[in-house]
Amino acid sequence: MRGDTRDTREIHKRERETGTRAQRSIVVLLDISVVGWLVGSLVCLLPTHTPHHTHLPSCNTFFSLPRSLSLSLVSVLLCRGLESLLLNQMATDARIKFSISEGAGGPFSSPAGLAFDHHRGLLLVVEYNNHQVQAFSCDDDGSFVFKFGEEGEEGEEGEERDQPGQFQYPWGIAIDHDHDRILVVDCGNNRVQSWSLSDQSLLSCIGQRGSGDLEFEYPRGVAIDKHHHRIIIADAGNDRLVFLSLIDLSFLFSVGSKQGSQPGEFNSPSSVAIDDDRHRIIVTDTNNNRVQVLSSIDGSFLFEFGSKGNQPGQFNNPHGVCIANHGRIIVADTGNRLLQSFTHEGHHISSFDCGTEYPYGVAFDEHRGLIAFSAGHRVHVIGADQWLADTFTWRVDRHRYAPSWTKQAVSTMTMIRSVVDESSAMSKIPNELLFEIFSFL
Repeated sequence: MRGDTRDTREIHKRERETGTRAQRSIVVLLDISVVGWLVGSLVCLLPTHTPHHTHLPSCNTFFSLPRSLSLSLVSVLLCRGLESLLLNQMATDARIKFSISEGAGGPFSSPAGLAFDHHRGLLLVVEYNNHQVQAFSCDDDGSFVFKFGEEGEEGEEGEERDQPGQFQYPWGIAIDHDHDRILVVDCGNNRVQSWSLSDQSLLSCIGQRGSGDLEFEYPRGVAIDKHHHRIIIADAGNDRLVFLSLIDLSFLFSVGSKQGSQPGEFNSPSSVAIDDDRHRIIVTDTNNNRVQVLSSIDGSFLFEFGSKGNQPGQFNNPHGVCIANHGRIIVADTGNRLLQSFTHEGHHISSFDCGTEYPYGVAFDEHRGLIAFSAGHRVHVIGADQWLADTFTWRVDRHRYAPSWTKQAVSTMTMIRSVVDESSAMSKIPNELLFEIFSFL
């Protein structure tokens, strides 16, 4: 099959750019003098994009700018560019908007599954070794919001850590907005726990060790199929997918169960994602070093892509997977220390180098244009369009999901325009363009 040439051409063109994020901003905005003046005048409204746990020197001590340039505009762009370079020592890749390395209880320890709550502007992180789930704000560069769950303790008679509300090496996570709940795969306890999205109270707990209808063997990934009202669990130890009712969590059917490498067979599947537009299930078949695509109607095999290797389109123990706009498939290629993106037909588009860290979980927020991935003991958040062209389009109906500082800036611009001459350049800039500009910054 032919690749998605338009995607590939645009991605390769973007990847050839060697300038930093701040330098690209200067080139674009200096060509729009009126808009540049407006951005410069709003310097006091722009955030620093520095997490609460990171301390950076003042940008004012670094620059002495030529008078021929707009002082306010260039100082804002260069300061923000410098902070992006220094932040968490990610000096080689300005596409990373921010990183999180600790929460309320201290440093992360092997974060795994991720999920965006786009309604509340939150990123939920499952901590595998700390046996808990933590939530962070997407609008404030990763500030801590809440956490739930704890590590269980052995009883006097060797009781396992299986009390409801306690975790033993949790892995996957999914958000069910229709039922206001969070689903967490409690891998070490071979079960799935359901928590309230509103107040983080425990709702239910199902599963035990085994290979029966409501039994699991080290389950990992979880996804929600809204169209067919199902929950899909990657039951890694049993080499199968388990389908549960989204209504009452009852068992429906399973796919697989025989370890193998033939189409429709699995060898330790890790993660699941749903392509709602095409009614497909995307599965990382980890030990087979491939991705399988199934029908979400009955779980039947459609096609597969990938093989073992370190070339584009090949995998080395892939784990996390998510779906971005246009049905693009993003895979955490753990052993190769990459994120790889593919068209909905499985053709390779581009790769994102994770450096020395091994990525495990990956998630996409279509409302804010963010890709998050867990690697090492940190979680990184990428501006999707900074890696994949046309991944994110800011529409009017998404303005309510904009960060609070963007809303404040646009609101101030609207107020200023209301008192200036209607014939001036300032009054002719629509709010939609302002949102695009501030989102780009």
